[in-house]
Amino acid sequence: MSISILGAGAFGTALAISLARNGQPVTLWARDANHAKAMQTDRENSKRLSGHRFPDSLTVTADIQTARQAKTLLLATPMQQLARFAAEHADLLANHPLVACCKGVDLQTGLGPVATLAKICPTATPAILTGPSFANDIAKGLPTALTLACADDKIGATLQTQLSTDNLRLYRTTDTTGAELGGALKNVVAIVCGAAMGAGLGESARAAVMTRGYAEMQRLAQDLGAKAQTLSGLSGFGDLTLTCTSEQSRNYCYGLALGQGKQFDPNITVEGAKTALAVSNIAKTRKIDMPITEVIAAVLTEKTTIKKAMEALLSRPLKKE
Repeated sequence: MSISILGAGAFGTALAISLARNGQPVTLWARDANHAKAMQTDRENSKRLSGHRFPDSLTVTADIQTARQAKTLLLATPMQQLARFAAEHADLLANHPLVACCKGVDLQTGLGPVATLAKICPTATPAILTGPSFANDIAKGLPTALTLACADDKIGATLQTQLSTDNLRLYRTTDTTGAELGGALKNVVAIVCGAAMGAGLGESARAAVMTRGYAEMQRLAQDLGAKAQTLSGLSGFGDLTLTCTSEQSRNYCYGLALGQGKQFDPNITVEGAKTALAVSNIAKTRKIDMPITEVIAAVLTEKTTIKKAMEALLSRPLKKE
């Protein structure tokens, strides 16, 4: 079956390269016509993922009507743009299997990628592809394991077969809520881990943030109906481990800059920043204790400083684990 990837950022491009590597026809859609033309001519995405040659079966276009002819559509747009994009193209997305390839919680609605698509495109069957992965690794053909979550297990099984490649191994689940939240919440924890390292608190402090952050992820996810085992899998614990320990992670590097008091490139998408604000609001409404999320949200809204935030975490009352 044919595949189109809507969104030519680093991750969308990497998926397109991996899926087309064995000769499968894949279309990569870019909003910017000049960018699409340059990629089609140069056979690489020098703007977002340079150094990775496009397979011959990968076609780039800026015509969304052409892209929507594919059987399956992968939406590789940033989380905070997903709702607007889906609403803008709702008629084109209808009656397609839709696979969200972004992580986060919408700041306006408090919804994750699957819930956002289900609300805007009720006749579509939304799924999410998430888990521990970096675009460069996927584009290089390095082995990567991901979670594919779809409420309809029959459709999920079809997508699992269609989207698996020599280097992409997909594990499926019907727990879309757990998969959504694992991918979203780990970005928040990664920012705090980066901030701890940037502030010079050391690797032991980072390990503590990761562990207690994972406890926060579990609390919120289960309160919202997710399964604990989903959070302990690739889309939760696996993604948390990768994102909190590598400088390839944008969220970790953003936190690192915060901790060092340095400016971070405003052109780089940091999903965890908006997610922290959205999740902090959800936690307060549902009366869920999420101190790590709350302190980084306070830092991002300039209600406190990194130094004071870290002091607040370290001075919390002693209790049982």
